[in-house]
Amino acid sequence: MDFARTRLPIALFSAYLCSPVSPPFPLADPKRTFWKRRLRDPVVAQLTQGITPVKIALTVAIGSALALFPILGTTTILCLLAGIFLRLNQPIIQAVNYLCTPIHLVFIPFALRWGEWLFGVAHTRFEFRGLLRAFHEHPLDFLHNFWFSAFHAIVAWAIFAPFWIATIYCSALSIPREIVRIRTETAAKTMAETPPNHPIP
Repeated sequence: MDFARTRLPIALFSAYLCSPVSPPFPLADPKRTFWKRRLRDPVVAQLTQGITPVKIALTVAIGSALALFPILGTTTILCLLAGIFLRLNQPIIQAVNYLCTPIHLVFIPFALRWGEWLFGVAHTRFEFRGLLRAFHEHPLDFLHNFWFSAFHAIVAWAIFAPFWIATIYCSALSIPREIVRIRTETAAKTMAETPPNHPIP
């Protein structure tokens, strides 16, 4: 009788020792450092946001329009700011910016001429290679000498840009939507051709 009485406490104690130990309080997540919150997370968000068909088309349209801004050396920062404030995808908008460089160099003289025509000022003859050399060698002097012409070109660009954005947006929107449609149809076809996996009775 005494032996039976002592077996019960021993069995309960053994079960307690063998049971998984759970902490009395839930474990807290490791603290996020300042660099993770202020540097890594914003960078990751900029690289991964804006990948829906509508956002991709908007990124291409706005990025290509900003890439034509008629002031050299400003398009990269303009695309960066547009991506941040409009939540556009940074790799896509910067890639569009660099791909539009040849169009940008051709557009600048046209923007200057259109600006002169809009403001009714006399035509100023520019040598594009000379402008590039002056901009790279003496950028402050370049801005001081050509700021009025630059203003005319910016106004011409501001009038031209909305039409450009609307055209590129409508054209670019069809491409990602077509890709999504093809992927959806392919996935549905694959699921239809896959035989159902019924358990064998």
